[in-house]
This record gives sequence, structure tokens and C-alpha cells, in this order.
Amino acid sequence: MKNTDYKKMYEKIYNTLGDLTPLEVDCGVLCDGACCKGDEQTGMRLFPHEESCLKVAEIESGEKLAVCNGTCNRSYRPLACRIFPFFPTIDENGKIFVEPDYRAFRLCPLLSHSDEILFDQKFFKALKKVGKFLAKDDECKEYLYKITEEIDMYHSFLYNE
Repeated sequence: MKNTDYKKMYEKIYNTLGDLTPLEVDCGVLCDGACCKGDEQTGMRLFPHEESCLKVAEIESGEKLAVCNGTCNRSYRPLACRIFPFFPTIDENGKIFVEPDYRAFRLCPLLSHSDEILFDQKFFKALKKVGKFLAKDDECKEYLYKITEEIDMYHSFLYNE
């Protein structure tokens, strides 16, 4: 995409996901909302130019983070929060997959018990669509490659591959 209107792009992405989450129920009851327990040093990475449509974003060590204090207006959550603990990964051919974000393995019980959980397939379908949409933008596509590499590294570390 050239001359991308990122605010419109992320609004479309947020609308695509809507209120969908990995489970049809509040998964925070399983872990007492572990993913929402943050402080002034903890946050979720923003996707490229995502700050254009968020109320608050902090820049830490060159990366843009949305810092969490444990509660928020859910309609202003960054994409990383909306898709946690999954991610739209991309392969060398540009194909999008939805995979567990193994960087969250120790934090989120959904990942450590995924073989026992019935996930909402509508969420996965929407997230794959979001990934395809992100991959149309060069900066976002590069970000997908970067995070996919990180996730693959964590996966191989966890499973000694």
C-alpha cells in the first residue's frame, strides 16, 4: 500500500476482529487476567503506525508500546492485546498462518493447555484475514516477518527443535 491511511487500516482491522477472542468466554478467569497485569515498564508492542488510532502509546527503547495498568477501555486495546496469545505468522512465500505466540507460553494457560481447549474458530478465521490485510502493507509485512522469526525462535527453544 502506498500512502496508507493507517488510522483507517487499523479501524478496519479492529472491526474485522470485533469482539472475537480465542474463547467464547472470558479466558481471564483461568489466569486472573495475567495478560492484563502490567506496570509502567510493561506493555504490548504496537504494530507499525498503530499509534495513529490509539489514545496512549509510549516509546520504550525504540519500540512503541501500549502500556497497561491492568484495566482499559477494551475498544482502545492495541492489536497485540486483541489477538493475544496468537499471532498471524507469515512464511517465506508470504502465506499467512495463525499460530500460538510462544513468547507468551509461560504467561498464558491457553498455550500450555491448548490440546484441552475448544477455541472459537471465528476468531482464527478473522485473525487470518487480519494477517492477510496487514501483509498488503510493506512495513506491516516486514513486521510480520520479524515477529514470526521471534515466535519461531521461542518455539524451538521451548521444544528443543
